[in-house]
Amino acid sequence: MIKQQSFQNTTLLRRALTHRSYVHENPQEGEHNERLEFLGDALLTFLSGEYLYRRYPEKEEDELTRRRSALVDEKQLAKFATEVGLDSRMRLGRGATLEGGYQNPNLLSSAFEAVIAAYYIDNNYDIEAVRAVVEPLFNSVPERIVEIRSNVDPQNRFQEWVQRNITQTPPKYITVQVGGSSHAPEFVAKVFVGDKEYGEGKGRSKKDAKRAAAEDALTRINK
Repeated sequence: MIKQQSFQNTTLLRRALTHRSYVHENPQEGEHNERLEFLGDALLTFLSGEYLYRRYPEKEEDELTRRRSALVDEKQLAKFATEVGLDSRMRLGRGATLEGGYQNPNLLSSAFEAVIAAYYIDNNYDIEAVRAVVEPLFNSVPERIVEIRSNVDPQNRFQEWVQRNITQTPPKYITVQVGGSSHAPEFVAKVFVGDKEYGEGKGRSKKDAKRAAAEDALTRINK
């Protein structure tokens, strides 16, 4: 478990727990946790992928990708953050606090990613130290929960992510036929949020192409 006494550099932990809103109200505080969040996201993506690769030698890439998405998505990381006690230790501005920031899954998951990165740096960039912390958390997630969440329709999952993080307007799919015969056509679909393309996929039906585009979008945003 990550505790303050686990850190040699407690300033690093302090930064990992400091949200942008706190620095905005306390400029003397210096750096917020977003750079650490970036590194923590990369570490968790790698470690969860490696963990699943070892645990499920019989599963193919697409299944492993879906399970990884379920294991380190915003909801699950927020739960990890609460389990290790970060919810009460985040340093938030007054506005974020009044808006329920200590229970906000986005802020909790971001704090967890940042603390993981801080722990990695504090341990001289030793990935084994981080693995020792996160694998027990991965093991604590019930198999049925990962399986259920990994099998949720990718279009619904991507729409939920968009509405949590960008806009309440649903993603838009554009689908065209690119080949095949009249009885076995091939379609390609692209998914957009506003004017920005998030994913592309192919399929033998428009439905399959849209699903593939949503899966591609989920893979991209989880990298």
